[in-house]
Amino acid sequence: QVQLVESGGGLVQAGGSLSLSCAASGRILVINDMGWYRQAPGKQRELVATITSGGSTNYADSVKGRFTVSRDNARKTMYLQMNSLKPEDTAVYYCNAYIYAITGGRNYWGPGTQVTVSS
Repeated sequence: QVQLVESGGGLVQAGGSLSLSCAASGRILVINDMGWYRQAPGKQRELVATITSGGSTNYADSVKGRFTVSRDNARKTMYLQMNSLKPEDTAVYYCNAYIYAITGGRNYWGPGTQVTVSS
């Protein structure tokens, strides 16, 4: 079956960098739009960045200029390069993708990976 799995989370000091990956697997026909979301303790889940199958990107204002989203369609993998990290970036980061299988298309979520930025 289709699944998404994030990797690369961890602990980093403020001002540092971290890179996340999201790998899709299973009987996938095509992956359309993908995105990164995050949820901090006591807060709603929020959009961080999106990327289309053609590579067009959008970012939340809070991460513009610091984060870069990219994807490798052949590897069915999306990435998030995070630079100049701030304590307020601390959250569980989730991968999201709209994926078509033989049963049709639907939205999928990964289980999340923890990013902690210390001050």
